[in-house]
Amino acid sequence: MIHPFTGLQPAQLRRLVRVVARRGGDAIADGRPGRPWALDLSDRVLLVAVYWRTNLTMRQIGPLFEVSHSAAHRVIDTVGPLLALAPVHRRPKGQVAIVDGTLIPTRGHRLAAQSKNYRYSANLQVAIDANTRLVIGLGDPQPGNRNGTIVYRSSGINEQLAGCEVMADGAYRGNPEVIIPYRKPRDGSELPPWKQDYNSGHRKIRARVEHALARLKTYKILRDYRRAGSTLAVTAAGIAHLHNIALAG
Repeated sequence: MIHPFTGLQPAQLRRLVRVVARRGGDAIADGRPGRPWALDLSDRVLLVAVYWRTNLTMRQIGPLFEVSHSAAHRVIDTVGPLLALAPVHRRPKGQVAIVDGTLIPTRGHRLAAQSKNYRYSANLQVAIDANTRLVIGLGDPQPGNRNGTIVYRSSGINEQLAGCEVMADGAYRGNPEVIIPYRKPRDGSELPPWKQDYNSGHRKIRARVEHALARLKTYKILRDYRRAGSTLAVTAAGIAHLHNIALAG
């Protein structure tokens, strides 16, 4: 029953636990002097993955693991950052990235703004490798009323993808280094056939990032983020890590 509640197979979850252990997960104390964790490391990792996948409240998820809701809070606050996707320092030669943004409804109004979905949301920029479809970059969440042209720069994802060829939709038009589809002429005439063919091919490739965003949002916490807005970046990086492990098999 691990897969329906985490999106990972048991072997993939064990691999994730080993990553957390290497990052010092076993050495982190409970935060209360003299009190060991009620759960071992594998169960703490499982609790965080289940929480992200289901978006249950602390009072719901605590009893599932036979801990208090305050203990569940401490597990998420301490283990969650250790699950984050590691930053990429060296990229494969010729790597092509595809970028798109998604709106994350959130209660943290210091980060969010009213957006086109009429809810307070944050704009999260996600980049994937066009070949492997793995997430290779995440921007810092930005207010949801900003368009892609601005957020591509203000989120810092442009710097993460420096040296890559980057594909995106027409919303990124103000960034000359980004490969976007051709626009129709202002006089309303049709594009020449070769440009239509190019746009068709561009659209098929760019759809891969939309599929990735849909898979990320199977973690329901990204559909209604109730935690502090300052924690969204770490949570998104952790979910991206889980997505990559699940996709890599």
